[in-house]
Amino acid sequence: MTGLLNRIGAAGRSYADVARSPSYFPLWLSQLVSSFGDTLHYIALVVLVFDLTGRGAAVAVLVTAEVLPVLLLGPVAGVLIDRLSRKAILIGADVGRAVLVVSLVWPQGVWHAYVAAAGLAVGNTFFNPTVQAVIPTITTPEQRLAANSVAWSTGRLVQIVAAAVAGGLIGLVGTDAAFVVNAATFVVSALLLIQLRIPAHAGELAAAAKRGLAGYLADARSGLAFARRDRFVSRLLVVQALASLATGATGAMLVVLAEEHLQLAPSGFAWLIGAIGVGALIGPSIPNVLARDYRSARWLFIPYIVRGVGDVLIAVSSLFPIALLLLFVYGLNTSTGMVVFNSTVQGAVPDQVRGRVFTLLDVTWNAMRLASLALGALLAGAVGIQPVFWSGGVLLCFAGIAGLRLFRGYDFRQQELGGERR
Repeated sequence: MTGLLNRIGAAGRSYADVARSPSYFPLWLSQLVSSFGDTLHYIALVVLVFDLTGRGAAVAVLVTAEVLPVLLLGPVAGVLIDRLSRKAILIGADVGRAVLVVSLVWPQGVWHAYVAAAGLAVGNTFFNPTVQAVIPTITTPEQRLAANSVAWSTGRLVQIVAAAVAGGLIGLVGTDAAFVVNAATFVVSALLLIQLRIPAHAGELAAAAKRGLAGYLADARSGLAFARRDRFVSRLLVVQALASLATGATGAMLVVLAEEHLQLAPSGFAWLIGAIGVGALIGPSIPNVLARDYRSARWLFIPYIVRGVGDVLIAVSSLFPIALLLLFVYGLNTSTGMVVFNSTVQGAVPDQVRGRVFTLLDVTWNAMRLASLALGALLAGAVGIQPVFWSGGVLLCFAGIAGLRLFRGYDFRQQELGGERR
C-alpha cells in the first residue's frame, strides 16, 4: 500500500511539474480554454441546426461536414505542418476558427451551419496534428506521458463543466452567447500561443521548404513512402483502421442502445455519459502510477481488448448498474489508450515527418469511422442494435490481439532513440 501511495504521489508531482513548465503551460492552458468553448459550441450548433430545420436527420449531416475535410485535406495539412512554422499554424487555425464561429451569431440558413462546421473541421485538421507534433519538442521524454495525461484529464473535466453550463446558457439567452464565448476562447488561445516557444524544426529550416507545387507533392509522396516502409507506422495504421471500424458505430449509437436495449429515459442516458466521463478523468493516471515503462505493446493494445469485451457484455446485459460499470471501464480504457498512444507515437516518429504521420492516422481513423457508421446503421436497421455492439466488440478484441501479435518483442524505446526502423 505504501508503494502504491508513493507512486500516486509521484504521478501527482509529475502532473504539477509539467503543467507549471514554462515551455508547456501556454499550450496546455490554450487547449483547456478551447475545450471549454468547443463544448459550448457543439451543443449550440446541434440546437441551431435542429431549430432551423426541425429535422433530426439534418443534425446527422454535421458528422459528414466534420469528417470530409479531414479526409480531403489531411495529406495537405501534414505536408504544411512539416514545412511551415508550427506556431504560425496553431495561431492561424485559432484565428480562422474564431471568425467562422462568430459568423454564426447571424445565421443565414442551415447551409451556413454546415459551412461553419466544415470550416472548423479544416482548422482542426491543421491544429490537432500540429499539437501532437509540437509536444515532443517542448517536453522531455520523461515528461511526455504526464503532459498528455494532464491535458486529457483536465480537458475532460472542462468539458463536463462546459456541458453543464451550456444547457443553462442556451436556455436563458439562446445559442448566440455560446458562439460568442467560443469565438472568444479561440482568441484567448491564440494570445496564449503567441507566448509559446517552439524550436524551429528541420522542414521549416530546409531549403526544400521554399519549393513550389512539385516539392509539396514530393513531400506528400515521401510521407506515404515512410508510412509504408516503417515497421512501426505501417503496422499501427492497420491496427488503428480495425479499431476505428470497430468503434465508429458503437460510439455514435450508444444513445440507441440506451433507448432500445436498456430501456432508459434521456436522464438515464445522461448517467451513462457521466460514467464514461468519470472513467475518462481517472484513466490517464493508470499508466502514470502503474507502468514502469508505458512504451510497450501491452499498454497500447490491451485497452482495446478490455473495451471490446465491455462492448460485447453491454450488448448482452440489460441491467442498468452493469451498464454503468462497463461504461466506466470504457472511459478508463479509452483515456488510458489515448494518452499512451499519443505519447508513444510522439516519441517513435521522427520530427521531420511527424505532421504527415499524425494526419495520416487521422485520415485513416475518420475514413474507417465513416465506413463503420454506414455499416452500423445498416446492421441496426436489419437486425437491431445489439448485434452492432457485440460485433464491434469482437472486432475491437481482434484489433487488440492483432496489435499484440504485430508488435510482439518490438522495442519502442530503441525506436525512440533512433534505432533500426524496419
